[in-house]
Amino acid sequence: MRPDFPIAEVEFLPPLAAPEKILCIGINYANRNADYGDVEAPKYPSMFYRAPGSLVGHQQAIVRPRESEQLDYEGEIALVIGRAGRRVAPAEALDHVAGVTLCNEGTIRDWLRHGKFNVTQGKNWDATGSIGPWIVTSDEVDLSKPLHITVKINGKLTQDDTTASMIKSFSELIAYVSTFMTLKPGDIIVTGTPIKLGPRNATPVWLKPGDVIEIDVPEIGKLRNTVVMES
Repeated sequence: MRPDFPIAEVEFLPPLAAPEKILCIGINYANRNADYGDVEAPKYPSMFYRAPGSLVGHQQAIVRPRESEQLDYEGEIALVIGRAGRRVAPAEALDHVAGVTLCNEGTIRDWLRHGKFNVTQGKNWDATGSIGPWIVTSDEVDLSKPLHITVKINGKLTQDDTTASMIKSFSELIAYVSTFMTLKPGDIIVTGTPIKLGPRNATPVWLKPGDVIEIDVPEIGKLRNTVVMES
């Protein structure tokens, strides 16, 4: 089938304009858990919300706000729920997935601890992350097998891992979340990010205007964005 338009002529928007819930999972790769001084895997996932306005589409600009230079990135795979469910059994969890997409779970690091226990402020600045480029339907990708995710900044590889390293699998995350809330069609679960490559004690390098972030999973696609300074 011939496409209606060349991809170069398409303006990409977030593939879901107004999901009811964007649920993000923290510290869900085994080697990243070690960064927090933990030897044993956590019993339950860490979670937080994101607002739809904090994520832009593929090839749209990610905005570094005036208030902070500490714009960071996290390459992740995101599940899109297609069938509602409550107390979903792990064995049936993937039947509730409509498809998958990619997410740059952008973060303003020095705003993560403005409150004593919460991270919401650092995770919800307007247009600091991205999602896309599209949704690959679940019949086109086998979510029971490991997916290889890489992230490049200005062409340099900075994250490289597979979902085999996840502490909680896609199925386990769906089962856990649906224990306490009903998952609805269009809900998004962003499933965690691998550790960044390089020395663990290295001074963080924050994103700056002009930087290009590329998140790639061959079965899903490539999410690409450029950083701009807030005008």
